[in-house]
Amino acid sequence: MTHYYPVHPVNPQRRALNQLVTILKEGGLIGYPTDSGYAFGARLGNKDALERIRRIRGLDEKHHFTLVMSEFSQVGQYVQMENSVFRAIKAAVPGRYTFILRATRDVPKVMLHPKKHTVGVRVPEHVTCLALMDALGEPIVSSTLILPGQDRPMDDGWQVKEALDNELDAVLDSGDCGTDPTTVIDFSSGEAVITRMGAGDPAPFQ
Repeated sequence: MTHYYPVHPVNPQRRALNQLVTILKEGGLIGYPTDSGYAFGARLGNKDALERIRRIRGLDEKHHFTLVMSEFSQVGQYVQMENSVFRAIKAAVPGRYTFILRATRDVPKVMLHPKKHTVGVRVPEHVTCLALMDALGEPIVSSTLILPGQDRPMDDGWQVKEALDNELDAVLDSGDCGTDPTTVIDFSSGEAVITRMGAGDPAPFQ
């Protein structure tokens, strides 16, 4: 049975966040709110959780998982950026964007695109999401919680719990959540290529 943790949207209760952190550190898979809908979340290096996400969403090995971070200063540890890309991303975060870049050696191979060696990175603007990452003390490996046959992420915590009961170990619900997925910008070639139009304004990258 999936555990359900409702928290306050402005001051999420630390006790609940700590329980989510324990679940993540013990290898669990969670659903949590962001500024662009719900996302699956797991700890960095959790291969089993990534396979669970692939199975639930019906994804192949080429799917880009995303490292969700609380601060832009963390991004450079996990992806390679030229100066122009660094400036472009810094100007756009926090926000509703996912950026695809070549990964550094700090990213487990299981997360990477098998041929391009790329990974997604993102810095959201959502109180509960940021509080969870701060409590964990490291980025969360994520994938948008879009179920097969749907084209938008789920945006209601209780519905996530009901839809994925026994598939997830826990759901974090603060009642406020975005309804559109992120805009995805692929910088792996050095130039900005918009691969998914979403909640983030694409204009700065066109």
